[in-house]
Amino acid sequence: MTRIVSGFAGSLPLKVPKSGTRPTSDQVREAMFSALDARDILDGAQVLDLYAGSGALGLEAASRGASEVVLVERSSQAAAVCRLNAKAVSNAAPGTVKIDVASRPVQSYLESAVGPFDLVFLDPPYDLPEAELASNLAAVLRILGPDSLVVVERSSRSPEPVWPAGLVQARRKKYGETTVWWAVPE
Repeated sequence: MTRIVSGFAGSLPLKVPKSGTRPTSDQVREAMFSALDARDILDGAQVLDLYAGSGALGLEAASRGASEVVLVERSSQAAAVCRLNAKAVSNAAPGTVKIDVASRPVQSYLESAVGPFDLVFLDPPYDLPEAELASNLAAVLRILGPDSLVVVERSSRSPEPVWPAGLVQARRKKYGETTVWWAVPE
């Protein structure tokens, strides 16, 4: 079962699309968010969750203090699940948190997105071609704030993402079959 790990919606179960997604495990999310909490990046953050699936990453950020979250998911079925999960998290919030769901392809969303975002998650399907991920990262660069962080989750068998000029790797952590890459603007 996928759930919110911590924050005001801690332990809230999340629905998961029947197929076509690979939710980030609670263990990996807990480790990622512990590191993000240590950086003090979440409080009041503008968060973009690309390839959202169930919305677990963006909604975890909302539960831990982000003020605005955008979940981007191409699959209409998965976007509908994101909306249900977003409503559940919003209902649990002690105050107002803005959560939007964009049901469109990631690259299309990025071409018209307006930032700045403080935190961007890219958790694409493991079979996403590296060239498409590189295009996503290049498009993300223009909507980042100066102290932003980009978090990319990939299979441990995938190569390091191709970072566009202006974005540099800050951290890499392997969790079994998953590797999480962090990058920051130069």
